[in-house]
Amino acid sequence: MAAIYSGIYLKLKSTKTPWEDKLKLARFAWVSHQCVLPNKEQVLLDWVSHALVSYYNKKLELENEVVEKLWAYLDNVIHSKRLQNLLKSGKTIGLSFSIAQVINKRLSEACSQRTQQNIGMVLSCSSGILSTPSLSIIYTAKCELLVDLLSNLSKLACQQLASDDAVGSQLFSVLQLTFAQYLLIQRQQTNPNRVFGHVTSHLLQPCLLLRHLMTARSWTQADDNHVRQHLSREIRNQVEALLQAGLFQPELFSSYKEELLPDQELQEKKKGALKNLLLPVNTVQTKLGSDFCEPALHGAVVAGSVSLLYKLFLDSYCKAENHLVCFHMLSRLFGCLRLSDLQQGMREDALSPADWSTELLALEQLLSLVLSHDIYNIASDRIRHKEVQFGFYRKLAQMLMRHSQASIPAWFRCLKLLISLNHLILEPDLDDLVASAWIDAKVSELRTKKPRETLISAMFQTYSKLRQFPRLFEEVLTVICQPAVDELRLPVFSAGLTVKLRECLLELPANQILDILCLFVEKCQTLIIPAVEGSVDMALKLLSVCSVLHAFLFNMRSLDDITPSPVVLRTQSLLAKMQKGIIQPLMELLQAPRREEEKSDLWLRKASDSALLLVYTWVEVDTLFGFSCSKYVSPGTEIAGAVTEPDARHWGISALLPGVEEQCWERVLELASSFTSTSKYCLELLTLQKMKMILMQTKADLQALQHAAAFILDSGRSSMSRGESEPWDGDIIAISDLTYPTAHWHLVISNLTILLPYISSKDVEYIADMLLETLVLAKAQEAATDQEPSISIGKVSLGLMHSSFLPEMKVLHCAFLTSLIHQFARVLPTAAKDSVDLPLHQLSASNIPWYEEILAGCRPVDPLEASLENKLLKDGVSLSWKTLEKVAQCIVLLAKTSRPVILKESHLESFLGLLEVASLLKLDSLLPSECTRCFLVLLSLLANTRARVSCSKPLLLKFLSTCFHLLRCLQAGRNVNSVLKVFHASDVLEAVMTSQLTASKFFTDVLATPVWAQYLQEVQAFLENFLQMIIERRQSVRLNFEKFMSFLESCKPDVGAVQSKGWKNGNPAAGQLLLMAFTTLCHVVILYLQQLPEKKLQSADVLSALLEPVVLQMVRTVEQGLQSNTPNQPLPVAFIPSVTTLLKADLSQGWQKEPSGFLEQPRVKLYQEFYSQILRELPCAGDNLQFLQFALQFLTVFCSVPELYPGKETAITVVFAMKKLLTGPAITTQVIQSMEMELTEVLMQLLGNCSAEEFYTIMRLVLQGLEMRNVWQQKAKEVLSAVTLTKLLLSCPLSGDKEKAFWFASPQIITALAMQTKEACQDQSLIPTIVIPILETVAALLRQGEGILLNPHHVALAFSILLTVPLDHLKTEDYRGVFLGVHEVLFSIVQCHPKVLLKAAPSFLNSFHRLVVSVMHEGRQKGDRGNADEFEVVLRCAHLVERMYTHIAAEMEDFTVFSAFIVAQYVTELQKVTLHPAVKKHLTEGIYHILDLCIERDIKFLSTSLPAGVREVFKDLYNDYNHYHKARKQGEEKYTA
Repeated sequence: MAAIYSGIYLKLKSTKTPWEDKLKLARFAWVSHQCVLPNKEQVLLDWVSHALVSYYNKKLELENEVVEKLWAYLDNVIHSKRLQNLLKSGKTIGLSFSIAQVINKRLSEACSQRTQQNIGMVLSCSSGILSTPSLSIIYTAKCELLVDLLSNLSKLACQQLASDDAVGSQLFSVLQLTFAQYLLIQRQQTNPNRVFGHVTSHLLQPCLLLRHLMTARSWTQADDNHVRQHLSREIRNQVEALLQAGLFQPELFSSYKEELLPDQELQEKKKGALKNLLLPVNTVQTKLGSDFCEPALHGAVVAGSVSLLYKLFLDSYCKAENHLVCFHMLSRLFGCLRLSDLQQGMREDALSPADWSTELLALEQLLSLVLSHDIYNIASDRIRHKEVQFGFYRKLAQMLMRHSQASIPAWFRCLKLLISLNHLILEPDLDDLVASAWIDAKVSELRTKKPRETLISAMFQTYSKLRQFPRLFEEVLTVICQPAVDELRLPVFSAGLTVKLRECLLELPANQILDILCLFVEKCQTLIIPAVEGSVDMALKLLSVCSVLHAFLFNMRSLDDITPSPVVLRTQSLLAKMQKGIIQPLMELLQAPRREEEKSDLWLRKASDSALLLVYTWVEVDTLFGFSCSKYVSPGTEIAGAVTEPDARHWGISALLPGVEEQCWERVLELASSFTSTSKYCLELLTLQKMKMILMQTKADLQALQHAAAFILDSGRSSMSRGESEPWDGDIIAISDLTYPTAHWHLVISNLTILLPYISSKDVEYIADMLLETLVLAKAQEAATDQEPSISIGKVSLGLMHSSFLPEMKVLHCAFLTSLIHQFARVLPTAAKDSVDLPLHQLSASNIPWYEEILAGCRPVDPLEASLENKLLKDGVSLSWKTLEKVAQCIVLLAKTSRPVILKESHLESFLGLLEVASLLKLDSLLPSECTRCFLVLLSLLANTRARVSCSKPLLLKFLSTCFHLLRCLQAGRNVNSVLKVFHASDVLEAVMTSQLTASKFFTDVLATPVWAQYLQEVQAFLENFLQMIIERRQSVRLNFEKFMSFLESCKPDVGAVQSKGWKNGNPAAGQLLLMAFTTLCHVVILYLQQLPEKKLQSADVLSALLEPVVLQMVRTVEQGLQSNTPNQPLPVAFIPSVTTLLKADLSQGWQKEPSGFLEQPRVKLYQEFYSQILRELPCAGDNLQFLQFALQFLTVFCSVPELYPGKETAITVVFAMKKLLTGPAITTQVIQSMEMELTEVLMQLLGNCSAEEFYTIMRLVLQGLEMRNVWQQKAKEVLSAVTLTKLLLSCPLSGDKEKAFWFASPQIITALAMQTKEACQDQSLIPTIVIPILETVAALLRQGEGILLNPHHVALAFSILLTVPLDHLKTEDYRGVFLGVHEVLFSIVQCHPKVLLKAAPSFLNSFHRLVVSVMHEGRQKGDRGNADEFEVVLRCAHLVERMYTHIAAEMEDFTVFSAFIVAQYVTELQKVTLHPAVKKHLTEGIYHILDLCIERDIKFLSTSLPAGVREVFKDLYNDYNHYHKARKQGEEKYTA
């Protein structure tokens, strides 16, 4: 046969053989063993290569179809297993270089034709060649071919990314592989100039464009997921690595230096003069400036590339001696940006807003790199380099000031960076900066407000540190007084800026603050006040000036008794000037008579706002200074005379602001009240201040307090009733018509403790109604608001509901409950609203004194009227309780007679909204009458309403569940017993169960849904709590239980519903409800019997007698339910707890009295069948957590009696079922954590009752799961189950032979765990499923093995695990798990195995140092890129590191010798990162404790031996240690006994 096929080669070479036949022969020859050719594989590869090369070199004419088949053949050969096996066996097979040229040519054609059709095979061939070392030599041996390939692939990738088509994975996989190959070759090149030439000529432009398109692309679901999530990131990293190694090699630095520093000394120039000087910067600039992409993209690509190139340049060359070179590189790269053209006179409108944003973002990144690498040294630049850097940054600042871009966040950030570099850069343009970036900046978006505030905060900090705050605010005043750019300027200080201002003012000398205030007062007095009348512009300037005065006076440090007298006198003089020079003239201006149409003028409104803001500020500050400083004399006393206590009969304006007449104030008050703005709000604040001053008198004026409280509420009543409001940022100046209601409500709620005792009952009801109305709308408001941290009416109301104050305000609490019940009644259908006898109407009746008792307690009562009040009080209380009894009987009667109110779906939704509000109340702290009223409302909703058939079943179940949940909250209260004053307990239970059984016929379609399970759980919890309450309160226990029992026995599912649905054994929903009720009753009785003392045997006999019929009834119900269950279907979840309770009942009675007789009972067979069914279902139920928990609870009870096992089954059967469960596909570590307690309880019962031989078998089962073949065979779940079982075994108490057997196997276990960890760490997906559980298990093993694991080697194996586990490039949740696991293992060794620790100190220190390094890496400052959840994890990890440092210092005296080493490791890592302050605080506190161990010799050693940069970090750390920690420690020791 061999002879027959040996002529194939001749046929392949023959021109007469058709190409189709040639291809068939070639395929046959490749796969057939019968075809014998010398060096057959090489011959066939050469043949196909030659054919393709001849075609592309125009030496051969072929049809396109044949060409594609030739590529397919080549691809099949390259990827065939046969070729791979031959190459592995050492056979030499290769391709010609010409095939690489052909591939490159084909890809180049695809680039030029802008089509990627029919290149799939070519890409596949490229991938196969590059991934096979012996074939890839055609590229690696000729670097130019590889560069050409990479260039073509990059261009193809750019075309695909720029198109609207979905991105596929093939091209990007090949590209990533090509990048990897080129990077390997690039590192091996010895000629850096050649590499530089390759990169700049062929790769720089396509790579930069590729990186930009990958970063800027809006990825969609249609794009390949692997490309989107992994390959794009890897390729971007490869591009950066390629550019770094190609453009910025160490050998090229001299060329950069020659080009960037042309004015060096002649001697240095002449050294080794180069004939052909390489100009790397010019080359890169030329490449960036040329047109290598579409004009629309070019600017964005260059902007993004400039910062990248500068970063790579700094990473390669940035050292202290090279900072000038680095700066010149910055200036040259900046020249590539379009911003540089603006300095040459280019028109501003040449750049669109999007272009501005891109360019400024690039500039920001450049400046940020300069700042972070400390390139600009002010002194060095001035002394050595003639301020070359300062001049460059100064021109930048001028350009930014000339072309203000306040709508772009990066503009503010660039200015902030320039200030951080040197405030003198912007000092000459300070007035323009204040105007364009602050006072006149039109900023509306949150993304722009934040950087603006950051910039202004930086200005505050800079000028306060330089003690030049007055200089800054001189400019602010100048800008304010200039003609306004816009009629309505933004407020000078936002809430965030006010906080920063406060921080700076607390650090400033008082005289500087007073200088600023005097300047503003003087300017206002001389320039603004005389011209304010009739001028809107001047009125706006006045408001801005007043807002600055208000901000300074409210946030400066208060005067006190240690304030120097000159400062006190200056402050008094300032306040006097304010009063005489500003406040009084404004009062006179405002009180002048005006026509009605003039009163709405804008200037008048702003003047009114300014005047009342200053009056309020003056009064508050004057009062505060009077209290806090005994040397302070109010300027008002000079005007009004020596008045020590105002006349209690008047309490007019003169009591607050002496020198203002009452008539004048009345006219101002009338005018200001007409404006819903700052004026009106300030009037409320002044009134509140007046109330505080009255309350501080020896005898308070009750009438004045009531008038003041009523004024504050009436002031905002009309605005609140309109229902229109907007969020408010807390700035008193920013109050408008729409933000006034929010500000007013915030003031009322914040000061309720002052207002509430002095307002009428009608006003209390008004507040309660408004509170309810705003809470109902709060959810919608929260969804509509953006992320800005502002105050809204809904947030204020929610804040009150969540606070601990509301329950203390008994009157308001009760009024709110009444309002809530009234709202429930209003939701009822129209027909029901007219019926006054309905429970909800009776419970909200206005003629019942629901809170008479509380009001009487709060109201000051005249002694003469005390007896009359007491009589009325008793009558009122009696009437309210009689009403409650009447309502209770009404609810029971309506439930028994089955006359419910029919509800629509809209009613259910409204009720749910109100129930959500009710859940905000502290239901467990209600007074007896309130508790009873609330209980009746909820019971009425459950028992006296019914939903229409058309209503959504999940919605109805949610409504019912919420009612039961709130009833449970009430049951937790101390006054729930009051409910039984108006009810018989059995009536409540019957009313509830009647209504639920009636409603259950609607729920047959939703029995398998989570909402039904949740509903059943809530009903069960309510019944259980109520039954326990009957027992605990001894409320006719036997009578109530018997009545409830007989009621349950009489209940049968609805026959009509049964027949219509075709059910055989009754309504399944009603059956489950009944079973649940029986189960709960049985469970409560068993629990009570178990806890009953022996003395109370009579009560036990009573309940035991009751238990027997309950058990019999339960058995019948369970059997019926199981019979109705379809064969081979899973058990209904609702039955499992019932059977568990039934088994508990039987065991508590029959097993204890007569074990042998109990085993003969017919019910035992039921339990055994149930047990067998659960074991069958257990392995498949991984996704049903509720079933698992119930099933494991049953197994815990069942396995407590080994005699119950059917047939020959033993504990091993159950353990095997648990193992199968843990290896199930749906099982995750989260599921295991959720059922860990139940699994442990089952295992405890099994191990407690099994024999030693059975335990040995269980141990063998565990060890089999830890064998290495499982992880090699991709059976990760087998390993997880074994690790979990090991951990569970450690939670179980073992004794005797079982304990010996376990600890005998422990070395084998820990060795297996170490090997499993090493293998699992190679696959990142196994970190959460194997590595983290192993770490938890090892920690538990070491803790439990204290004093048992005596071989140090076995404990030291734990360190090999810790040093293997990765701590970087992990997801947040994985990082948290790994970190906690490693920490717990270390802590277990430290606490339980100290002797081993001393011998393995290096391993311990290395393991712990890895934790420290990872926390520093994760806890570095990330700017706006940070994530709150991630940061919480890092903060917790930092706290654990601090705890370990503290423990080492406190407990491990032998570690003193390593203290200097630990500190050296710490500061070496600290020097590399800039930590977040919160993380740094924890780590610093920890390392301080290690420094406590360092002796003087250690400190000297560290100060001299550490490298230069690290040494500086250590010095700073040690100085802080001496200043803060050591001083505090010595202070503590001084007072320690």
